[in-house]
Amino acid sequence: MVRTSVLYQTPFLIPKEYHAKAQEFNFSLKEQEWISMIKKCNSMKELKQVHGQILKLGFICSSFCAGNLLSTCALSEWGSMDYACLIFEEIDDPGSFEYNTVIRGYVKDMNLEEALLWYVHMIEDEVEPDNFSYPTLLKVCARIRALKEGKQIHGQILKFGHEDDVFVQNSLINMYGKCGEVRQSCIVFEQMDQRTIASWSALIAANANLGLWSECLKVFGEMNSEGCWRAEESTLVSVISACTHLDALDFGNATHGYLLRNMTGLNVIVETSLIDMYVKCGCLEKGLFLFQRMANKNQMSYSAIISGLALHGRGEEALRIYHEMLKERIEPDDVVYVGVLSACSHAGLVEEGLKCFDRMRLEHRIEPTIQHYGCMVDLLGRAGRLEEALELIKGMPMEPNDVLWRSLLSACRVHQNVELGEVAAKNLFKLKSRNASDYVMLCNMYAQAKMWEKMAVIQTKMVNEGIIQVPGSCLVEAGRKLYKFVSQDRSHTCSDEVYEMIHQMEWQLKFEGYSPDTSLVLFDVDEEEKRQRLSTHSQKLAIAFALIKTSQGSPIRIVRNVRMCSDCHTYTKLISMIYERDIVVRDRNQFHHFKDGTCSCKDYW
Repeated sequence: MVRTSVLYQTPFLIPKEYHAKAQEFNFSLKEQEWISMIKKCNSMKELKQVHGQILKLGFICSSFCAGNLLSTCALSEWGSMDYACLIFEEIDDPGSFEYNTVIRGYVKDMNLEEALLWYVHMIEDEVEPDNFSYPTLLKVCARIRALKEGKQIHGQILKFGHEDDVFVQNSLINMYGKCGEVRQSCIVFEQMDQRTIASWSALIAANANLGLWSECLKVFGEMNSEGCWRAEESTLVSVISACTHLDALDFGNATHGYLLRNMTGLNVIVETSLIDMYVKCGCLEKGLFLFQRMANKNQMSYSAIISGLALHGRGEEALRIYHEMLKERIEPDDVVYVGVLSACSHAGLVEEGLKCFDRMRLEHRIEPTIQHYGCMVDLLGRAGRLEEALELIKGMPMEPNDVLWRSLLSACRVHQNVELGEVAAKNLFKLKSRNASDYVMLCNMYAQAKMWEKMAVIQTKMVNEGIIQVPGSCLVEAGRKLYKFVSQDRSHTCSDEVYEMIHQMEWQLKFEGYSPDTSLVLFDVDEEEKRQRLSTHSQKLAIAFALIKTSQGSPIRIVRNVRMCSDCHTYTKLISMIYERDIVVRDRNQFHHFKDGTCSCKDYW
């Protein structure tokens, strides 16, 4: 069909009584009919034709007609802000509506600084802003993190008496939250006489923006306790993220249940957030189940499940899903490849990892970041290919950071390569590293090599530089509560029961041929004291407590603050078999699933 200008679509736009006079343009349409013509425009060409006729017939003097012309030009997807400004200049006495329209137009075009300048023009022209002016302006300040300007606008809101408008208040909560001033968000929220679901959502998002995850869950709990609000999907995504970061699986399960009860269908963002929550809280099977049931998967969905499989040491499955993603013609990005390379590293798939690294660079034209190089160093280091890992670090186009050198040092400790370990440690210390784990790894390496003098030098260096080793600790869940245990700790209220259980466990372990690996104890003390120190590692105390306080056959979930030692790994495998318990341990960036005397990492970690 051939399109024609709105001016010549006379059967639809011009009443029949005017048809005879249409060629002469000597007619006078009612103002409302011209506004109808403005709204039917679908391009700048059509709008300019209508604008010309409005000028010719003198309707530009009508503020209602001029305002509609301005808003159509400024706010339509096909509009032009340059032309909208020309229309604005033709208006004799522009008011708040016209200024608001121009400001909104610049926001639509993402010309945010110009939007703020037009607000300044508005004040200079002594046009008083109304309650519709401020939500748009505060959105601008939130997007560009313009806290200073946001505070000035807050002052103007108080000056012109719009501080009690609920839309303005919600926008203030959002603006302060995005600018990192969550305390100000709380003050605005607390001063509100009437709150809406948007008010609660804005406050939850403000806490999420700063990573205040506990506060997120607290505010969400308060909202639910009022019993009259139905959370929006965006709010629930923030709540699910909080559960992910806090390892709050029970709260995450409850939020999932809330979604199922209150939402007819979940969008891809919510589904992806749930997958991410489950895999990072140790429930990989639930995450996989949700992923497989998704009707529509996107790049983020694939990234979440691939990274999750990497966390759990399921490298082969991660690669299978990566290849499935490619078959679906979904282009992987740099984040997806971090997950893929990490999966290869955790599962010992060295050749596959090298192929994926090349494919990323050569086929998908993704320039490797320092995170990708970190995965490759870890991949090669775990496999004992330490010289190759060092050469890769030296050949990087950017300066290596502490993470890369730390990864190499850790691999050197595992494979007992003191010479290369010293190279890694030297470079770490050049970077002014004050991470106690770096010194401890080096000490461990020297202890294994029985190089006691060098170990003493490093320990002295730690003392002189005020570097304090964080005690190993574990969190264990029992009765929907988290309990913390620290190595060698006897301050716990159940300490006597726990140590008695430790004694029983050791007795059982002897029958399975378990012998403590005393080479892991750094101190030059006798064998008996070494065994005693090993027996009271935080993970062992946490397992003993869980065996006492949880029902038989129920899984035990533990989160560590430092890397698991090889003795705790062997110990936990045997305990899972003796007591017939599934034990899930989060060891920083990796999950270990112990069951029937084996571990999901296949002793490769």
